[in-house]
Amino acid sequence: MLVAGLFMASLAVGEASIPIGPALADIVAGRDSASAIILRDLRLPRALLGVLVGGVLGLSGAAMQGLLRNPLAEPGVLGVSGFAALGAVLAFYTGLSAAAPLALPFGGIAGALIAVMLLYALAGRAGLLTLLLAGAALNSLAGALIALALNLAPSPYAIYEILFWLMGSLTDRSMAHVALALPGIALGVGLLLSAGPALDALSLGEDAAQSLGFDLASVRLRLVLGSALAVGSAVAVSGAIGFVGLVVPHLVRQLAGRLPSRALVPAGLAGAALLLAADIAVRLVPTGTELKLGVLTSIVGAPFFLALVLRLRREAA
Repeated sequence: MLVAGLFMASLAVGEASIPIGPALADIVAGRDSASAIILRDLRLPRALLGVLVGGVLGLSGAAMQGLLRNPLAEPGVLGVSGFAALGAVLAFYTGLSAAAPLALPFGGIAGALIAVMLLYALAGRAGLLTLLLAGAALNSLAGALIALALNLAPSPYAIYEILFWLMGSLTDRSMAHVALALPGIALGVGLLLSAGPALDALSLGEDAAQSLGFDLASVRLRLVLGSALAVGSAVAVSGAIGFVGLVVPHLVRQLAGRLPSRALVPAGLAGAALLLAADIAVRLVPTGTELKLGVLTSIVGAPFFLALVLRLRREAA
């Protein structure tokens, strides 16, 4: 209900005040009124991407925390988000994004898939610790290459575009972006949800999960590939949006129960609600230029992250 309400609010909020009912009627009837064009071409893609991107980040965060059995894990921990951002940055750097706008999300998706291949080339069928170390290495490499691209950018305008994209936003997205991201998101979400029973078994430990008949290498592959496809497709169209995947699982776990599988769908819904609310907020904040979505989620998420670290420290003491 909250997601549905925020979705409708996202359609209604913007610089121009439009009547939603008549605009929807015009769209259904095929009439190209000003209200119908604004709703169909600007606000509807933005609201749909808010649901998809937020849902993917929340779901992937819950899945990664279940896989790694670490409350501080999030979708970017394996380097997928970093390489998706790197792929998009290279599309800016080479000028492909100017020649073909859809080269930007294609570059992000390609970067995420390359990250998965590198991850398994480094970690293979090794344990979770090796997987984490490989992910940390890939994150560092992606960050270094993005910094190199900024350092060698051919013009100040390229630097400006890259930095603004890295801040994350749903502004000026179209239904073409939704169509491009949807297949990877759908496939990734399917893989993540299919691993729910295995995540419950992993909460008892790797030996217990193996004794229950789960192939841990297959489970890890499903979860990593699912997260890469879903998060890579999302990051490719929205830019880098932090903290949603870290914060959301903790918000729903007390209500959904301690079993990792029971937190997956609620985390996805909560992620969608959080990102829709944040996207509405950036349109309402009275700033000269629209506040970037990734900036707002970081401002909200960083204090939560610090509070979580302090709570874990008290529990360990």
